[in-house]
Amino acid sequence: MTAASTSSTALRIRKAAVLGAGVMGAQIAAHLTNAGVETVLFDLPAKEGPKSGIAIKAIEHLKKLSPAPLADKNLAGAIIPANYDEHLDHLKDVDLVIEAIAERMDWKLDLYRKIAPHVSATAVLASNTSGLSINGLAEALPEEMRHRFTGVHFFNPPRYMHLVEVIPTRLTDPAVVDGLEAFLTTTVGKGVVIAKDTPNFIGNRIGVFSILSTMYHTEQFKLGFDTVDALTGPALGRPKSATYRTADVVGLDTMAHVIKTMADTLPEDPWHQYFKAPVWLTALIEKGALGQKTGGGFYKKIGKEIQVLDLASEGFRTSEQKPSDEVAAILAIKDPAEKFGKLRASSDPQAQFLWAIFRDLFHYTAYHLADIADTARDVDFAIRWGYGWKLGPFETWQAAGWQQVAGWIAEDIAAGKAMSNAPLPAWVTDGRAGVHGKDGSWSASAGQYKPRSNHPVYARQLFPDPILGEKFDQGTTVWENEGVRLWTLGDDGVGILSFKTKMNTVNDFVLDGVQQAIRIAEEKLKAVVIWQTGEPFSAGADLKGALGLLQAGKFDDFEKMVANFQATSMAIKFALVPVVSAVRGMAFGGGCEFQMHSARTVAALESYIGLVEAGVGLLPAGGGLHELAVRAAKANPADPFEELKKVFETVAMAKVSSSALEAKAMGLLRDSDVVVFNAYELLYVAKKVALGLSEQGYRPPMPGRAVPVAGDVGTATFKASLANLQEGYFASPHDIDIASRIADCLCGGAIERGSPVDEAWLLALERKHFVALAKTEKTQARIAHTMSTGKPLRN
Repeated sequence: MTAASTSSTALRIRKAAVLGAGVMGAQIAAHLTNAGVETVLFDLPAKEGPKSGIAIKAIEHLKKLSPAPLADKNLAGAIIPANYDEHLDHLKDVDLVIEAIAERMDWKLDLYRKIAPHVSATAVLASNTSGLSINGLAEALPEEMRHRFTGVHFFNPPRYMHLVEVIPTRLTDPAVVDGLEAFLTTTVGKGVVIAKDTPNFIGNRIGVFSILSTMYHTEQFKLGFDTVDALTGPALGRPKSATYRTADVVGLDTMAHVIKTMADTLPEDPWHQYFKAPVWLTALIEKGALGQKTGGGFYKKIGKEIQVLDLASEGFRTSEQKPSDEVAAILAIKDPAEKFGKLRASSDPQAQFLWAIFRDLFHYTAYHLADIADTARDVDFAIRWGYGWKLGPFETWQAAGWQQVAGWIAEDIAAGKAMSNAPLPAWVTDGRAGVHGKDGSWSASAGQYKPRSNHPVYARQLFPDPILGEKFDQGTTVWENEGVRLWTLGDDGVGILSFKTKMNTVNDFVLDGVQQAIRIAEEKLKAVVIWQTGEPFSAGADLKGALGLLQAGKFDDFEKMVANFQATSMAIKFALVPVVSAVRGMAFGGGCEFQMHSARTVAALESYIGLVEAGVGLLPAGGGLHELAVRAAKANPADPFEELKKVFETVAMAKVSSSALEAKAMGLLRDSDVVVFNAYELLYVAKKVALGLSEQGYRPPMPGRAVPVAGDVGTATFKASLANLQEGYFASPHDIDIASRIADCLCGGAIERGSPVDEAWLLALERKHFVALAKTEKTQARIAHTMSTGKPLRN
């Protein structure tokens, strides 16, 4: 099941159509399908083969893409391929039509005229254009349809990028905008920014300017492309692909097209002279070097080596540039005001480059705020959600000291150092401390601060993505120790249990804390939700502590720790109040086991769940294998082996789901577990699920005292399949030993097939095999290697 939308202006969308099966159209169709929306994917009729061949091929291609657009590959079969010659009647029962064809105004207008007679009288129409005029597009529609038309701009890749810009026309019905905002936020899981109908809207207007400014200053300061990427990636709180790697991924031809759109549509912009592709970008495109899709652009791979284009030699060289020592030291400074001061004062060309790209970005963004966005918050969210920056441009500026930086920008404009001599708007230098504050975010067009949207959909976000300086109610602590905090938010009687460890790993304090918190909840609360204030849900057991015990030969203490882990899982499973796990991000090892033992799991779509212990030479011993055996017996008491076949490989190969939907297919989530598409709604939904279980008179499951198991026959069958792996050198002898022990735990040990055992028997088996593996040199080497490198060791 998935969580449903709640809004006073609910837009009920049962079925959608996407027009255009190109890269964006096909992936938007994939994500709508992920969200449980029946989707028809249209394209032109094919000249050969089946008429819907173009759409059929695009759907097939979705299965091969990485990162995967489909949350479960099997969902490809749910997308309906169609063509404009035969299938326009599909549009009669469609509630939402998203047009996503090429960025040609004439083509789009022709298509609207073709579909208009077939679209239902209540359907919402939207164009996924990245910059064309939405008001201009609306003119092609019959008058009675214009109030239901809007721009809706997804960012690539649509499943993973949080941003969707909604761009109403002058005539769009506000109820349509509200309904679409609720649908996109809850059902599709997006962060919606309402943008004005200006070229490239908000995200690309500011984001592409930032890229153009970076390219311009790359030339001015004569820096290598790899040096610029070393400076403009994670060091600035931006994605690893930085500037030029991002251009290669997007496609240099696409980049040039977006730049040309800015040049064509913004002739009055004071920065217009810079809206052109640099000579070297044009030269690469003319050579057919378009980036990743053609095997090379700014970068190319030669064997295992990454090489970068060197303008001086017009050839490629090994990519290895790093920030200079001085700039690396400046970037390591925590205080933003000190950092910016040192960047501006430094004579190092890399520091001057960084100051210049920030100065011109801040200048451009402030100058255009009134034209392109309602508030500064919309700009910052658009850049964070659409480009993956940790802080938006206004947040970065404000954190660095608004007036101080504004003064430096004004000095540089006066000295002719800035890219444009356009003056800073008067509001910038009126003595303010910034654009985000207790009254909301600054609206330059309205001349006032505006609070967050009061759209009812946002009541579902108990902890929304905070803008700089925003503080939310942290609730009331009921009890805490060094490992966990049990707290409440509001007076609904639902306790929230959060871990306090790095990566929310599980150590003794967490184990004891979870058990104590559940005892308190049984006395004082109606239900408990295990929810972390940030990602991940849990990276699993604290390996450092475990390895310390092993290396010191304290095997009794180690076994006690394992027994305590199991006791914690049992405390979760048999709690007298429902314990619900709210999972997002990684839920590895013990984290996965905790959610398996919960009364219910509510998982964000982007949840990566796995019993990964085999990767470090161990097996799941927090009750995970025992729980899989119990579930198999319940699902098929006559032959639990049939159920175990589905999960054995998942555990033995330490597989991790690529989504919550895939985790269901892998047997790591139950069919009854809930999938939430917007991670900011996770806590709200989990609390409602926990409360619902409590209101139903929740009782924990009865301990299994007669669990039928697959026995020695099941173990032998699994071992036979492992022999082929070893013969083909796909697995080492130690891998086979681990997998054989996993099989033994799942099948209930060396007893007759179908024998009934109790849960304590299954838990004891887990402990026995876990401790035996932990004593081996090879497993200890694997744990140590993973801790020092973050990568698994195959020994």
